[in-house]
Amino acid sequence: MTSATFPTTGLFVTASLLVMTPACAQAGTAAGNESSAVSQLLLNELIAANGVPGMGAAVWRDGEIIWAGSAGVRDVERQLPVDQGTIFRLASVSKLITATAVARLAQDGQIDLDAPIATILPYLHAPWPTITARQLASHTAGLPHYQEIDGDRGGVRYPDSASAVRIFSDRALLFQPGERYSYSSWGYTLLGALIEQKAGRPFFDYAASVVTSGLAVTTDITDSGDPAASHAYEFVEHIARRAAPHDYSYTWGGGGLAATPTALAQLGGRMLRNEIVSAETFAAMLRPATLADGNSVEDEDYRVGLGWRTGTDRDGARIAHHAGVTSGARSTLLLWPDQDTAVSLLSNAVWVSAIEQSAQMIAAPFRPTPESLIRTNCPVDARNYAGQFGDVAVHGTIIFAMTNGVCTGTMALDLPIAAYVNGRPQHEVTSLRLIGIDQWGGLSRAGLVTPIGIYDLRSEGGGRFRTIFNATRQLVITISSD
Repeated sequence: MTSATFPTTGLFVTASLLVMTPACAQAGTAAGNESSAVSQLLLNELIAANGVPGMGAAVWRDGEIIWAGSAGVRDVERQLPVDQGTIFRLASVSKLITATAVARLAQDGQIDLDAPIATILPYLHAPWPTITARQLASHTAGLPHYQEIDGDRGGVRYPDSASAVRIFSDRALLFQPGERYSYSSWGYTLLGALIEQKAGRPFFDYAASVVTSGLAVTTDITDSGDPAASHAYEFVEHIARRAAPHDYSYTWGGGGLAATPTALAQLGGRMLRNEIVSAETFAAMLRPATLADGNSVEDEDYRVGLGWRTGTDRDGARIAHHAGVTSGARSTLLLWPDQDTAVSLLSNAVWVSAIEQSAQMIAAPFRPTPESLIRTNCPVDARNYAGQFGDVAVHGTIIFAMTNGVCTGTMALDLPIAAYVNGRPQHEVTSLRLIGIDQWGGLSRAGLVTPIGIYDLRSEGGGRFRTIFNATRQLVITISSD
């Protein structure tokens, strides 16, 4: 094994890498290049690890979709494959469309983001202090999220957003508006009502004409019988089962929209190209909202703007994103605003995952190689690993092989790692797959594929590798042939 630093460059591997199996049947399309094969392999390995019936992903860059891939099935019972036209639930990624619709109304002078919502909705008689659209979009209005009383919320059809608002309009706020952050999908139901009032037409009619025009984006059609729609699944004892029907008319704008992965990535591209709102408006959407005390709105490892969550990736590049989870869906849209790149990742089952990290890794073959990477050959003579997972020692067997120019590996799980990546509703595994993302076919960087997502494994030289799972947990191992 040798190591040295190397410059930023593209990824080149053999296109024949893609080997399709019944479980992972669809190849990537569009670019048709070597990077496509690596991204498709990552998607294939992810679905094999997590047991989700079907997934799709797409990468947009420099004005066009450069790759779209799919894996698995949209209908388990009939074994109908996911393809590029398959429509998945977006869950809370729907909020990005709603926030953009609100921003467009504000840009066009039809709504004041800082005006009391009671001045916009004459029928609203809720006993609340002043709440604004900006606070609703940044989850600082004090509205509750779904509560125990909302357990059957998917069993009623609401004709419009105004009717849905009545579900919660008599509930007390959690805190004074602007005091702190508390995630609320009901807040986005209320934004949908604001859009309907100011646009003078149903929420999705306005969104479809102004935000998603020409894209395969719709309200949820999972239970409609539409052949393009994937069925929705939930895990029961690690096996994916059909989810019960669910009507999202109570919150189209908060979690009830659906799209193909390509359409979602194209939506991200339109935002980057200022085709929906101006550059100034989009920059304002990404700007962190502020609380009454002047502090920025933050949650976990990101800041919260007008719908969008912002932060940086492992290499310090600026990112904007949102993820979603609901019955029959786990979803994300992620942008690199300074690199003119967007990636979408959608699935047809609810599963516990680091989906934003997974999307970043699936897009990695199409992005610049980080300058900090250490060139490392594929350790085909390796047999074992030893190191630390958090503060616990781990060890086990590990093997690598060159497969059509790509370094691939299989790592047996020691108990501490197994306890972390397993124990969730989805599949459990006894080993993890590693897929090299390296222009020389080495192991400078790899996707570490687990049941909870794809993580970024990087060489530190001398046979040592590091994966960051989250802010408090890392895996550091040394690979050897002993």
